[in-house]
Amino acid sequence: MEALSKKVTTESTGLVEAAVLALDCAEPEALAEFYARLLGAEQPLERGTERIEITGRGGTRMAFRRDHGAAPNSWPRPDDSQQAHLELLVGREDMDAVERQVIALGGRPLDTKDNGGLYDTRLYSDPAGHTFSLRSQ
Repeated sequence: MEALSKKVTTESTGLVEAAVLALDCAEPEALAEFYARLLGAEQPLERGTERIEITGRGGTRMAFRRDHGAAPNSWPRPDDSQQAHLELLVGREDMDAVERQVIALGGRPLDTKDNGGLYDTRLYSDPAGHTFSLRSQ
């Protein structure tokens, strides 16, 4: 078993550069400020109106995305809207190649058209059906 884990580790070539925990919320400015204070993060100089991203002192990256229909979750009841999702960061020039790898690994494309925004964001589901996105940096 140990030999197998070493083989997997040495042959592994990460396809993405980093991950960002993105929280959907009605007021991204207020939530970004809250987490920036908790994480000791600097507020970004350039801020979008629909999305704010921070990086904490320890490298933790979080984003806060405006969702006008966001409602506080009712944990543990899953009957409210999505509260968080995983964003995997990829170099813009690598998006197509990484997309092919995601599909080869068993991911299913959900919405992969260019949104024409600041970032190229493509939505997939993993083999178990959990959604995630690839987002260019």
